[in-house]
Amino acid sequence: MSKDNIQENLVNKGRDLIKKNGAEGLTARKLSEASGYSVGTIYNQFGNMDNFILIQNYLTLDALYEKLSTLQASGTAYQRLNLYTQAFVDFVLKNKNLWFLVHSFHLNNNNRRFSKIYLRRVVQITQLVEGAFKALYPSIETPERILMLQVMWLSLFSLSSFLTTDALDKFSKINKKTLCELLLNTFLAGLKVLEKA
Repeated sequence: MSKDNIQENLVNKGRDLIKKNGAEGLTARKLSEASGYSVGTIYNQFGNMDNFILIQNYLTLDALYEKLSTLQASGTAYQRLNLYTQAFVDFVLKNKNLWFLVHSFHLNNNNRRFSKIYLRRVVQITQLVEGAFKALYPSIETPERILMLQVMWLSLFSLSSFLTTDALDKFSKINKKTLCELLLNTFLAGLKVLEKA
């Protein structure tokens, strides 16, 4: 069997493990048991489990981009931003364990720089909403608008970790999708005020 086939089989089996058991279900030993490949083979293919997780996150970000890029860019800029947010929340809720892996990778990436390949995937997602953001705030200069777009994305990204757990359910009965929409629309309204100031 070729190296590519072995890697593909391991990635697919690992993805199944994550979906079923979450990030804690993904260890070299558990992947070995599920796939039939030895732990040595896994490390020979990927170097370490961090590299394996990175590939899983590439796939998750690609799937998110694909979902968002298929949305019809109709309606007002405001409606489009809400549509993107709703689709993002839907994606996270349907892929909780995969998204938690993306989120925890960011939190635990203390001293390492993100690779250009990884950052390119994040940037292409934010670029999808950039046009709507520009249409909504045409008088805000480009550097400031990009910064505001990044703040919006980081806020939703931070909140998305709660979407993957039931932690919020113990404190509030607010619908998770409603919570994200409220965050987005409060932020957008605040920017409108700043734009006029």
